[in-house]
Amino acid sequence: QLQLVESGGGLVQPGGSLRLSCVASGFSLHYYAIGWFRQAPGKDPEGVSCISATNDNTFYADSVKGRFTISRDNAKNTAYLQMNSLKPEDTAVYYCAAPQSYECYGPVGKVYDYDYWGQGTQVTVSS
Repeated sequence: QLQLVESGGGLVQPGGSLRLSCVASGFSLHYYAIGWFRQAPGKDPEGVSCISATNDNTFYADSVKGRFTISRDNAKNTAYLQMNSLKPEDTAVYYCAAPQSYECYGPVGKVYDYDYWGQGTQVTVSS
């Protein structure tokens, strides 16, 4: 069974950092781009970042550019989202997702571009 599992969310003060992890099971991430999305209460999902299967290309939403870094370790079948300088507006449930593609749908793509989803991890930025 193909599965993505996120972890690493939590409560952090403004200006703090978190690193989210996304572990794949039942399939190899080697052949898939990985995206991160987030959804705040009452808002539509927002594409945050995407990384191609070969690590050659990364994309970020303007709202997180310069603060978030996406990476992957194919040997560990894991992708990461390093989040620095967190702001209250970053509060959301964060999801990792994989499309049936080596490349990202430029730049991050839409929800319907992705075929496999994790269950989400809550990130709360508050003092």
